[in-house]
Amino acid sequence: MLKPERRQEVTTVGKHSSKAVSKPFLLGNEKMQRSLLLLLLIALLAFIIVPKGALTPTDFSSGDVAPRDIKAPRDLLIPDEVLTEQKRVEAEKAVPQLYDFDSATALSVADQIDQILLFLRGEDSPEVSADQLIAELTDGFGVKVKSKGLTALMELTTQEDVKKQVQTLVSQIYRQKVAGNLKLFEADRSRGVIFRSLANQSETLDSGRDKVVGLGGLQDLLRAAIADSSFSKSQQQVLLSIMLPLLRPNISFNQNETELRKQAVRDEVKPVLVQVKKGEMIVREGDRISAEQVKKLGALQDDDNNVALWRSAMGLLFSIFLLIYFVHTFARRNIRKYNPKNQDLIFLATAFVGQILVLKISIFISSALSSSFPYVEQTAYYYIFPFAVGTMLVRVVLNSEISLIFAILSSITTGFLFGNSFAIMLFAFLSSLSGAHWVRHVTERSSLFRAGLRLGMFNFVLIFALHLMTGKPFDLQLIYKLLFSFSGGLAAAVVVTGVVPLIESLFRYTTNIKLLELANMNNPLLRDLMVQAPGTYHHSIIVGNLSEAAAENIGVNPLMVRVAAYYHDIGKTRKPLYFIENIGAQENRHDKLASSMSALVLMAHVKDGVEMAREKRLGEALGDIIRQHHGTSLMKFFYDKAKSKADPGVEQIDERDYRYPGPKPQTREAALIMLADAVEAASRTLTDPTPARVQGMVQKIINNIFIDGQLDECELTLKDMHNIAKSFTLVLGGIFHCRVDYPEPVSKERTLDKGQKNEKVQKKNDENSDRKSTKEDKGPKDPPKKSGTEDLKRLGMS
Repeated sequence: MLKPERRQEVTTVGKHSSKAVSKPFLLGNEKMQRSLLLLLLIALLAFIIVPKGALTPTDFSSGDVAPRDIKAPRDLLIPDEVLTEQKRVEAEKAVPQLYDFDSATALSVADQIDQILLFLRGEDSPEVSADQLIAELTDGFGVKVKSKGLTALMELTTQEDVKKQVQTLVSQIYRQKVAGNLKLFEADRSRGVIFRSLANQSETLDSGRDKVVGLGGLQDLLRAAIADSSFSKSQQQVLLSIMLPLLRPNISFNQNETELRKQAVRDEVKPVLVQVKKGEMIVREGDRISAEQVKKLGALQDDDNNVALWRSAMGLLFSIFLLIYFVHTFARRNIRKYNPKNQDLIFLATAFVGQILVLKISIFISSALSSSFPYVEQTAYYYIFPFAVGTMLVRVVLNSEISLIFAILSSITTGFLFGNSFAIMLFAFLSSLSGAHWVRHVTERSSLFRAGLRLGMFNFVLIFALHLMTGKPFDLQLIYKLLFSFSGGLAAAVVVTGVVPLIESLFRYTTNIKLLELANMNNPLLRDLMVQAPGTYHHSIIVGNLSEAAAENIGVNPLMVRVAAYYHDIGKTRKPLYFIENIGAQENRHDKLASSMSALVLMAHVKDGVEMAREKRLGEALGDIIRQHHGTSLMKFFYDKAKSKADPGVEQIDERDYRYPGPKPQTREAALIMLADAVEAASRTLTDPTPARVQGMVQKIINNIFIDGQLDECELTLKDMHNIAKSFTLVLGGIFHCRVDYPEPVSKERTLDKGQKNEKVQKKNDENSDRKSTKEDKGPKDPPKKSGTEDLKRLGMS
């Protein structure tokens, strides 16, 4: 690995001069760089999010002389406490008094009288004396009767319809509402009264026309009703004596609920505000400060309270630090593909700060728009903001796992920016995930605009769903929000399309869009490769076909591996004639070189390719694949050649001199290019490329590379290698397909003499080296004995 070697090199130098390298070591320390980046990030975010204002000063009292001119640094709304209190008192007075109405009072009184009569019926026995019954009535029911009254009660128990008569009496007197304190009720009635039924909690505003009596009036009604009844004189007297104590009002003043309603109304009264416009002169230098000006200065100072501002800033600072640090740490330890390098973290921090800064500016713009167009709420403009831009950029440049973490962090921070708004945070998070999903595989620039259209439709549906959750009615503001949210999706696509090339240039990333440009065969590097090293060019095209098919089979970016295959051997353009595929009929220059020199020439094409990729800014990803596509594999031909010519007793051949410098493939893409490169080169050696031989050759090459340990540092699994072998076999089977021997060309070919025929076959093979006849090099052929029908059957079986 390069990283350990680099660290070891720095440590070795440090032994000689620790002071000279201590500072570079600290600057190069990856952990130190990440810590500094984190601190800088949270400081910038807190600076952007925390509201700022002019620092105003000191306390002033009425009558003081102003030491300088003081203007309002922004629009201010100053509460008028006196007028606000007046409005609150008026609101309290307007709240009607609440009285609870119990419609079951009459039934309750009738039931108590019925219980008394039932009790007497049960106790009608010679064994129970009259004094005992009187005592039990007093203790159990609170009714005091005399012996004469007890006799009358006992008579009532014998009457069958006494219960119905009593209920009729009670219902008759409770037809109107009964207040416990009629004078207090009349006083409340003058200010307004609401009756709330205890039965169903319905409320009715008192109209003032309903008759309400007190307990005294209810007793008079009872006396009149009993006097008009059919009961005897003694029965009337005893009924009156037991019913009067049981009477109670059916309306009662609910003081607690009334006070709660008054407090609620008082709290709903908004403070009366006096507006001070931005730039308005509050007090001039040398003037005496009035009481009104003291209020304005006090409001200005309260609005710019430095202690509160710093407290808010520190709280936000710590919250963002904990959020970013622990989410990043968790993802790094638990998500396999989340492994950003320092360059990636710098890009993520830049995208993070840029997105929050754009949103902050957008808030100011929306505030100005809401002032110009007051019929549109300021919150409606929020949904036109490109919340998903940052996550979409991260997905285009990096991968899904990092974009998910970015979406979580940016959406929560966006919630902080919008005043801890959960709705905005949820909208930003879901919109970001949707945008990242639609740009996951960008195969052309128009894909970004299609992603923006889909994101706009998703935002449209999301806003509608959020509106349903709030329970608000459908109004014109909803239409504005829906239109703005759809426009926000399109705006995000436009911003991403414009920013991606800038990111590619600044951070030297190789995105899918960049890969599409590099896949153009008119690229100067590919044109030079085609002209100067045509064999290598053709080899690269076939490697691209092999690797792309296998990439789709194992879930690797097929565009990346195809473009990497095109450029993996661009270093051969500097010495094209030292590679067998470009020699043709010329002399092999390696015949005159020592094996060690030949090995150095072959190794040089990797170094040259990396340098050319850096010069042409192909990107770090392609440069790494060029560097790793041979790994540390052995150049076996020259190694065996050196061993055969070396004197065992004098010269010892070191295998390391004949291995590529590496490193081994670190990614699945690099490993796939290595396998495709080796398989394509080996396929050229097949003299009779039948499907079985092709399959055996592919398996052998992959097994040899695996046994040599070249795949130890990448994430290819055995299942992946099995699927790669199947894909390679399928593609090579299409390349080495068989052809039917058409009659006319065959007859013409037989007219040639043997020398001419061999020359023609050799020329054909040179011109089309990837397609070999299955019948060449087998000597003279007998005339075909099979008919054309049998030839077609053979073609179908191949």
